[in-house]
Amino acid sequence: MVEGTQLVVCEGDETGQELLDEALRVLAPSVIGVPVDLVRFDLSLGNRRRTQNDVVAEAAEAMVEVGLGLKAATITPPQTGDVGSPNRILREGVGGSVIVRTGRRIPGVVPPAPVVHPIVVVRMAVGDAYGAEEGRTGTIGGPDEQAWRTERIDRSVCRSVSEYSFQSAAHLGACVFGGPKWTVSTVYEGMLKEEMDAAAARHPDVPYRPMLIDAAYAGLLTEADDQSLVIPALNRDGDCLSDLVLAMFGSIAGAESVLLALDDDLRPTVAMAEAPHGTAPSLEGKNVANPMAMLLACAAALDHAPPTGDGSVAAAALAIREATLGAAADGIRTFDLGGGASTSEVVDEVIRRVRLVRVG
Repeated sequence: MVEGTQLVVCEGDETGQELLDEALRVLAPSVIGVPVDLVRFDLSLGNRRRTQNDVVAEAAEAMVEVGLGLKAATITPPQTGDVGSPNRILREGVGGSVIVRTGRRIPGVVPPAPVVHPIVVVRMAVGDAYGAEEGRTGTIGGPDEQAWRTERIDRSVCRSVSEYSFQSAAHLGACVFGGPKWTVSTVYEGMLKEEMDAAAARHPDVPYRPMLIDAAYAGLLTEADDQSLVIPALNRDGDCLSDLVLAMFGSIAGAESVLLALDDDLRPTVAMAEAPHGTAPSLEGKNVANPMAMLLACAAALDHAPPTGDGSVAAAALAIREATLGAAADGIRTFDLGGGASTSEVVDEVIRRVRLVRVG
């Protein structure tokens, strides 16, 4: 990373903000040895309300310009007519089409499911059930009342999800596994299956096992002990699936999530990393929340930074990731993973290990 390279930081709410502040200590130049210019935007609920979401749009514009983002967990108010979720605005603002979440073994933690190899969920970032037009007709509360919604997916997004899935599988030596319920929804969900098949034809060396989504859920318990899996998914399916996959490895707070915008050649132009968990209000102010996902999100952001001739960016990303997982392996874990360390103690240990890599 060279002087002037920037990282757009989207601040959040409650424990989400606390974890962001802790994790950002790892990105200090004195720790990783490379300069990172943080461009911060306050996406807390109060500021989103004050600006009527203008701050979210500004953050998205900055990410398009810079190409890199890091986001804390934020509150989505349940009331109709409120500011809603900033995630949809950010995704649409940067042109995001793919969300990648990777479940992996947490060293020292026995997973609740028989999983050995990583499972990557590559889901649509826009469309489908999210942002769909919906309404109700008939007598409110009566037997004739009906609820409806009109969902849409774009072939370009189906193509992005499918192609990125096969590229990821080729990189990992994994199998592309699962898919939508194309036998029931041949027109709508069938579009994703068509693009999966087309991507398979472009990548004949990548193992491909298309499977209906319900069978794929069941298959997670029997297939992931043999090989790594990459699962392309619709937006709604992928949202549910990724939470399950992360929990199978021991904690939803043990892995990062990355939103990607791709160009016409399906190469990333914007990458926004975040922790996929929520704001955990019950843990706010207690210094006990698990910082792993936020630390790994910092590493993921550096993974997508422009490369440097000396490899300093890639080295920094690798050092953060190995230090985070290594600390967990050696028992420096928060209570949710069976440890007794505080949030700041985990981050302190990661910082110590990253510095050791630089010195050694």
